[in-house]
Amino acid sequence: MKQVITVAAIAASTLLATGCATKNYVRKESAPIVNKVNELDDLTAKNTRDIRDVDSRATTGIQGAQAKADAADQKALAAGKTADDANVLATQAATRVDSLHNTVANLDNYKPVVETSVHFGFDKADLTSKAKEALDQLAAEIPNQKHFIVVVEGGTDSVGDANYNYQLSERRASAVIQYLAERYQVPAHKIYLIGLGKDKKVASNGSASGRAKNRRVDVRLMTNSTDAPQSASSSEPQS
Repeated sequence: MKQVITVAAIAASTLLATGCATKNYVRKESAPIVNKVNELDDLTAKNTRDIRDVDSRATTGIQGAQAKADAADQKALAAGKTADDANVLATQAATRVDSLHNTVANLDNYKPVVETSVHFGFDKADLTSKAKEALDQLAAEIPNQKHFIVVVEGGTDSVGDANYNYQLSERRASAVIQYLAERYQVPAHKIYLIGLGKDKKVASNGSASGRAKNRRVDVRLMTNSTDAPQSASSSEPQS
């Protein structure tokens, strides 16, 4: 019996020793594999972070490039609009020059019947009672003309900005036209308006009296009829 127990104990010890040896062997053999797997996991995690990093930088770069492209488009549109506006202004200027040229050329076919000048206060474009009286005298001759036009040339003194003076001269001429149209029913196609600003002076701008004379509108009743009466000149009464 003792022999059996002894043999069993020896067998158990042998199995235990064999089992421990096997575990140690497996642990020893698998350790490099586990380490390698851990290294691969770390490398995979690093690659994932790098990929996200690159993707983030790429996205930021694309967004920046898109923003720059949008800004460039806006600048291009603005430049195109500026160019279009410049073309419109150039066209308007050319049209005005052509119109004035045609008007002046057409005036060669007419001769004056009555001429008058009306004057204005400094920086004013409203008609005085004296100005209206002078226009009434000119308009009295209109019914006697078969083929007539009325030439209205606005002028200013030399004080102030040139462009402002051109506009002021046109407002003065427009005041004359409005008066003739409303009071005497002179049709618009019979009237030629020319705003000369300070370009056509009748007196020196070096004195107050000279500047007052230049703040004027010259009005000419003209006709191309061969039997027109002798031309006459008049002016608004002076005080």
